[in-house]
Amino acid sequence: MQRIKALTRARHSFNRVWFFSHQQKSFSALPNYAANDDLQDQVCVEGRPKSRAAVLNRPSALNSLTTSMVARLNRLYESWEENPDIGFVMMKGSGRAFCSGADVVSLYQSLNEGKVEDCKSFFHSLYKFVYLQGTYLKPHVAILDGITMGCGGGISLQGMFCVATDKTVFAHPETQLGFHPDAGASFYLSRLPGYLGEYLALTGEKLNGVEMIACGLATHFTLNARLALIEERLGKLITDDPSVIESSLAQYGDLVYPDRESVLHKIETIDNCFSKDTVEEIIDALENEAFLSYDEWCKIALKKLKEASPLSLKVTLQSIREGRFQSLDQCLAREYRISLNGITKRVSGDFFEGVRARLVDRDFAPKWDPPRLEDVSTDMVNSYLSPLNESEPELKLPTALREPYI
Repeated sequence: MQRIKALTRARHSFNRVWFFSHQQKSFSALPNYAANDDLQDQVCVEGRPKSRAAVLNRPSALNSLTTSMVARLNRLYESWEENPDIGFVMMKGSGRAFCSGADVVSLYQSLNEGKVEDCKSFFHSLYKFVYLQGTYLKPHVAILDGITMGCGGGISLQGMFCVATDKTVFAHPETQLGFHPDAGASFYLSRLPGYLGEYLALTGEKLNGVEMIACGLATHFTLNARLALIEERLGKLITDDPSVIESSLAQYGDLVYPDRESVLHKIETIDNCFSKDTVEEIIDALENEAFLSYDEWCKIALKKLKEASPLSLKVTLQSIREGRFQSLDQCLAREYRISLNGITKRVSGDFFEGVRARLVDRDFAPKWDPPRLEDVSTDMVNSYLSPLNESEPELKLPTALREPYI
């Protein structure tokens, strides 16, 4: 079921869709780029008569983002927007991922070396790019083939068209790392049907490409095997008309519906449990549902919640709830505050501990601080979301020049 993402961003209707196969395979539509660490090659450019494509090119690191990559994306997109010869822009990834999110191990190492300002620069540059894309004046096509996690969603879902495939794996696993869904996640997750956004943000559970279509995160679905045809078709377009681009994407699209095991068939249960006011109440509701229904899904959701950072869970829930009533720039400003508080250990070192336990030492036994939900005070949560102190500048975005979407 293909549909155009209107310029008003009315993109979240709950369409019924079906799941094809879900196998691991690399992005066959891309050239076989060699993995490398050359900064200028980590974001490659493909030129076409009337369009440009940015290719995230760190396949060995699942295209995780670094400061230099985000800075290059900012420069490219600004120049492309100003170029009258370019009608539309694309983004894709090399290898088996679109983008696995931020390179949090590099951030962790930089912070351990005392390079806090470098890490702040990463978030500032990243959120600036998300806002640029969310207010972009030209049509944008993101091809989410493969792993799309964390801020990989943030740098793609704000654009006009998002193409998911049978290889797409989408998730926001940040609470498992002692962090929070950021890069605009509180904007688009909070606008999903019902309380699906809270469920995804708190548990870090995955969606496949078909489910992304179903809940409105993606605009088009196609099989990985057809991506080369889509790119060939788009490459020949001499247009800046969104309707022409949409028709080209739809030409190779597939009519699909969620598998009967899909979490989207549990939307009523999700709404019942994740609509609660607090994380404690959400867990109580899930435990009650598990007791009454013996549903394995409830047990898995509970396990995910109990493995996550208690502080991150509460901060994330508050962030998603506030995001429902805020514009993109307001969401990014709040997320910037949370991120800076997270990396500077002003309240807790859970980000460091989460990355250490899951990605560095890999003992998968994080020692969260505080260790229990009941130990996380309202003041702790509020300190993450409150305006930064006078010595720390807030995130400044060009809202006067680029009007944000609501």
